[in-house]
Amino acid sequence: MIKLLECNTIKIRVLGILFLLNFAAVMAQKPIIQTKYTADPAPMVHNDTIFLYTSHDEDDAKGFKMLNWLLYTSTDMVNWTEHGIVASLKDFSWARQDNGAWAVQCIERNGKFYLYCPMHGGGIGVLVSDSPYGPFKDPLSKRLVYSDHNIWDDIDPSPFIDDDGQAYLYWGNPHLYYVKLNEDMISTSGEVVKVDSKPKNYQEGPWIWKRNNHYYLSYASTCCPEGIGYAMSDSATGPWEYKGMIIDASEKTRGNHPGIIDYKGKSYVFGHSYDLIKSETSTFYERRSVDADRIIYNEDGTIQNHSYFTNEGPEQIETVNPFRRIEAETMAWSKGVKTDKSEDTGVYVTQIHDGDFIQVRGVDFAKGAKKIEIIAASLNEGTVEVRLDNEVGEIIGTLKIENTGGWQNWKAVQTKVKKVDGVHDLFFIFKGGQGELFNFDAWKFSK
Repeated sequence: MIKLLECNTIKIRVLGILFLLNFAAVMAQKPIIQTKYTADPAPMVHNDTIFLYTSHDEDDAKGFKMLNWLLYTSTDMVNWTEHGIVASLKDFSWARQDNGAWAVQCIERNGKFYLYCPMHGGGIGVLVSDSPYGPFKDPLSKRLVYSDHNIWDDIDPSPFIDDDGQAYLYWGNPHLYYVKLNEDMISTSGEVVKVDSKPKNYQEGPWIWKRNNHYYLSYASTCCPEGIGYAMSDSATGPWEYKGMIIDASEKTRGNHPGIIDYKGKSYVFGHSYDLIKSETSTFYERRSVDADRIIYNEDGTIQNHSYFTNEGPEQIETVNPFRRIEAETMAWSKGVKTDKSEDTGVYVTQIHDGDFIQVRGVDFAKGAKKIEIIAASLNEGTVEVRLDNEVGEIIGTLKIENTGGWQNWKAVQTKVKKVDGVHDLFFIFKGGQGELFNFDAWKFSK
């Protein structure tokens, strides 16, 4: 009897540990995007929203296969809404590349948004829009930067506007270059400057910003693998003094590209890693995923070191209001699903199979919700279990999705839910038979 009790106790402990591990895996947010492979993060803050521009490794990429750039937004640092392709190589009539949509960065000036784009081996172009969402157009119909040095150096453009209004564009691998930009942001002033004393371990991916009268230059540091290092200066043009690593070099990241912002009183670093592809296969492919973490400045302006991106990622800044329409592609974590975009609907969640799910962090139901409506389309049937707090949490409602007559023939489906109040993580668990179940466009609770 004693041995039996001991055995049962061990089993309970093992099951408990497995549950906690599963729960931790669900709650972790590394990387921050799971529906696509993303790299080279370029965050920009505008109107209290983070606009995150990324490059994009195709799902079938073995080496670097990069054709376009994507856009995500967030106001809470944990739930990210995809807006699909914001620009591509095809937007440059002069570009001859059918690959090489490498790291971009966007900046706003005088109500317009300028997206600086490298054509790997073909110079640096610029696109302009009246909105951070696009559409972006090429105002020059030619390269903005195509230097006399090795053309393969012309990658990773990073724009910066100093307090006196002077704008600069930095770029380069393995050397660091900059040129002054005119106020129109689409023409240059003076000669291209090659920085003779680039900071220690500089490789590529410069990112420039100013904070409390300190100028910062962050970059992919050491090689190989690359981490994220940084240097400081009293001037936008240097000289740059190496200060250390923000994210240590690791085989988990291999290459890297920093993006650093202040947002709602806190500071954040973005980079990329291979964590998502490594969770799917032991074979190495160039399919990267964007990570993010909070950073802390010391009193002297230096930045505290991270050995790697934490599993939890940044804390949630604000909760989600479920009583307004929420796009299905707004999520903190997902399993299995992908996203697509149509002219009529915009971005939606697709390739949904049995057992897949979406997690939305920190949903505030206030004093109570009684009904949920979702927008779906399908030629098949399936169900959506609405759960609280984790993947196996309490079911508060189940929606049956029937054949709507087409994968783009959207229908509203409603059901009552158990009375729920307060703040919870929300899980949409998808159930059904073989093959794709349905497409999912949006959801909304009613009080």
